[in-house]
Amino acid sequence: MNQLKAGAVLNYVIILLNTLVGLLYTPYMLRMLGQSEYGLYSLVASVISYLTILDLGFGNAIVRYTAKFRTEGKQTEQYEMFGMFFLLYIAIGLLVLLLGSLLYFNVNVIFDETMTVAELGKARVMLLLLVFNLAFTFPMSIWGSIITAYERFVFPRILNIIRIVLNTVVMICLLYMGYKALALVVVQTVFNVLTLILNYIYCKKELSIKMYFRNFRWEFLKEVAIYSFWIFLNAIMDRIYWSTGQFVLGATVGTAAVAVFAVAIQLEHMYMMFSTSISSVFLPKVTGMVTTSNDRKTISDLFIRTGRIQFIVMALILSGFIVFGKQFILLWAGPGYEDAYIITLLFFVALFIPLIQNLGITILQARNQMKFRSLLYIGIAMLALIFQAVLAKKYEGIGCAFAVAGALLLGQGLIMNIYYQKRQGIDIVAFWKEIIKMSIVPIIISVVFRLVISEYNIDSWSEWLIFVSLFVAMYLPIFYLFSMNKYEKDLLKLPLNRLFSNSIKL
Repeated sequence: MNQLKAGAVLNYVIILLNTLVGLLYTPYMLRMLGQSEYGLYSLVASVISYLTILDLGFGNAIVRYTAKFRTEGKQTEQYEMFGMFFLLYIAIGLLVLLLGSLLYFNVNVIFDETMTVAELGKARVMLLLLVFNLAFTFPMSIWGSIITAYERFVFPRILNIIRIVLNTVVMICLLYMGYKALALVVVQTVFNVLTLILNYIYCKKELSIKMYFRNFRWEFLKEVAIYSFWIFLNAIMDRIYWSTGQFVLGATVGTAAVAVFAVAIQLEHMYMMFSTSISSVFLPKVTGMVTTSNDRKTISDLFIRTGRIQFIVMALILSGFIVFGKQFILLWAGPGYEDAYIITLLFFVALFIPLIQNLGITILQARNQMKFRSLLYIGIAMLALIFQAVLAKKYEGIGCAFAVAGALLLGQGLIMNIYYQKRQGIDIVAFWKEIIKMSIVPIIISVVFRLVISEYNIDSWSEWLIFVSLFVAMYLPIFYLFSMNKYEKDLLKLPLNRLFSNSIKL
C-alpha cells in the first residue's frame, strides 16, 4: 500500500516535471529547431512508433501473470516465464532490426514528394538510431515490467525523474551549441539504454530475480498469446490514433503541418498522463482481487471511486484549456501554430470520458477479457484512418483531429459504456450520476470566465497568469465545497494535515 501511494504521488511529480519541461523547454526547442526541423523529428519518431506494437502485449502480460503467480505462491513458474519472455523479446528485437532496415532503404519512396534531399538524409540517420534504440529496448524492457509486477513503484519513478531532469539539461546545452534534431535522437538513445541497464541491476540486486531457460511450456505460451493478442490490437489502435495523423500529413502536406499536429499530440500526451498516473498502479492490485474473489460490486465501487478522483484532476485541466488554451498556444508555441488549439481541444474533449474511465481497461486486463474492446477499437480506428486520409488533404491537421475525436467518442463514449454496464457488472448509471453532479461547478465557472476574458486581449504571459490564477482561486474552493465527497476531501486533508503538523514540530 505504501508503494501504491508513493507510486501515485511520484507519478504526479513526474507529471509536474513533464509539464514544466513541456511548458518551458518545448517553446525553446521549437524556436531553436524551427518548424521544419521539429516536424522532421516528430515524423521520424511517429514512423518508428509503429514498430513498438511488436511488443505484442507481452509487457502487460508479464505484469499480469507475475502478479497472478505471486498471489498463488508459484515462484518457479515466474522464473520460467521470465526466461521464456526474454527469449521472445530477443527474437522481436532482431525483427525490429530487419523491419527498421527496410524502412531505412525506403525513406525516399515514402517521403520523396514532401521532403528535401537534406531532410531525407537526416531522416535516414535518425531512423537508424531509433531502430537500434528500440531493438535494444525490447529484451531489456522485461526488467521494468517485473519491477511493476512486484509493485515496486518508487525506484522506477525516481529513476524517471532523474532521467527527465538530466535529459532536459543536456538538450538545452546542445541546442544552445547549435545542434539540431539529430542530437535529440542521440540523447534519447543514450538515456534510454542507461535506464534499462539500471532496471536490470535493480531486479538482480534488490528483487533477486532469476531466469530459468528450461521447461518451455507451450500451453502456457498459448494462454499468454491469447491474452496478449488483445493487448496487441489495442496497441495497434493506439498507434493509428496518435501516430497516423503525422504520417499522413508528412506524406500529403509536409513537415510544417506535421509540426503543428505534433504540438497538439504533445499536449494530448501531457493531458493523458494526469489520468493514467492513477490507474497505472492498479493492475497488480486488481489482478489480485480478480484471482481471489472477483466480487463485481467491490470492483464496480473501485471503478466509480477512481473515476471520481480522476474527474477532479481532468475537469480542472479541461475547463482551464477551454477558457485559456487559445491564448496559451499563441504565447507558448508562437506564430504558425494557431491551429494547434483546435486540434488539441478536439483531443481533450474526446479523451475526457476514456480518461476518467481508464480503470475499466485495467479491470478487463485483470479478467483477461480484452477481446471485445480490442476488436471494437481496431475497427473504429481503421475507420478513423480512412477519414484522416480523406480529410487531411483539405483540412490538414484539423481534419485528422476530427476523425480521431469522432472515433474516440463513438467507441469509449458510447459503446464501451454500454459494455461495462451489460457485460462487466460495472454500475455505469451510478457512475454518470456521480459525474454529472460533479460537473455543475466546472461548467458554470468555465462559462463565466469565458465571457469575462472575451472582453480582454491577453497578449503577454503576465496577463495570462493573472487570469489563470484568478480562475484557479475561484475554481478550487468552490469545487471542494460543492463537488467533492467526504472520502475525497479526506484524501486531500490527510497529507496536508501531516505536512502542517510536521512543519510545526520542526
